[in-house]
Amino acid sequence: MQIFRQLGDVPTGFGPSVVIIGNFDGVHAGHQWVMRNAVDTARRLGARAIAVTLEPHPARILHPDLAPKLITLLEEKLALIEKTDLDAVLVLPFNQDVSSWGAREFVCTVLCDTLNAVEVHEGENFRFGRNASANVDDLTIMGADLGFKVYTSRPLQIGGLNVSSSRIRELIQSGAVHRARRLLGRPFRLRSTPAHGRGYGTRYAVPTINLAPYAELLPGNGVYVTCLQIGTGDSAEFFEAVTNIGNRPTFGADSFAVESHLLNFHPLDLHEHTPLTVTFLKRLREEKRWPSPEALRAQIELDVSRAQHYFHHLRQFREPAI
Repeated sequence: MQIFRQLGDVPTGFGPSVVIIGNFDGVHAGHQWVMRNAVDTARRLGARAIAVTLEPHPARILHPDLAPKLITLLEEKLALIEKTDLDAVLVLPFNQDVSSWGAREFVCTVLCDTLNAVEVHEGENFRFGRNASANVDDLTIMGADLGFKVYTSRPLQIGGLNVSSSRIRELIQSGAVHRARRLLGRPFRLRSTPAHGRGYGTRYAVPTINLAPYAELLPGNGVYVTCLQIGTGDSAEFFEAVTNIGNRPTFGADSFAVESHLLNFHPLDLHEHTPLTVTFLKRLREEKRWPSPEALRAQIELDVSRAQHYFHHLRQFREPAI
């Protein structure tokens, strides 16, 4: 899949193309469905299928105080989009200049002059142009004038819920990671590095790892069954884990952390820049204050037992954890 980081990176004569436009946060099951439809259409027409995504999220420029926490960062989003077999992605830098484009200026500059669009596939709630003033009806009228067709689709439904990034954020923030998994089409995961200042040395010999502070979307405070991937590529190691998100109130003062206890632990190489990926499978319980560290330790043993039972069930029925 080709990745264009600005309009000028798109080669002259690109296309004809079938285009989808959006932020695609999470690259959820609905996004994947629209993308694969665009790919199928492009193959039938002898065209190229391309997604146009905006970076950063427009709300971070226009309404920074209201901007949502992201489900996926850009590089993970691009890796997920690639799995849909799109031919290319245009990462359009979103700034005040782009935000000031009128709807027709956006259509002419991006869809016609740059991508030579023959079809545009969008959800029925799609809006674009300065102050989000135009909708898919306006896009359809412009397409008839400028030489491309517009196809709209209703939100995909799974389990009676409309699949949307905002709905998925709500589920994850409430701790319902198992329900979010259905709408995402995969488990929710976050990528970070180990917390600083823990005195790792060259061998890490304690079965608990804290993640560095993470500014984007986190599940609601509580205890979760997780998988922890340490490293990347062929050298990556995978551990079953129990992960606590919260302020650890048993110890008094707020001390927010994302802390994973590794179940099948063995000593390993770990440094402050080692990539970590936590995959959230199931919420075990909410966070609470225990009367003593001993009571907390007993609860952790129960959490570990429940997580081990969960993983045993997966292995027994040969179900993939991630």
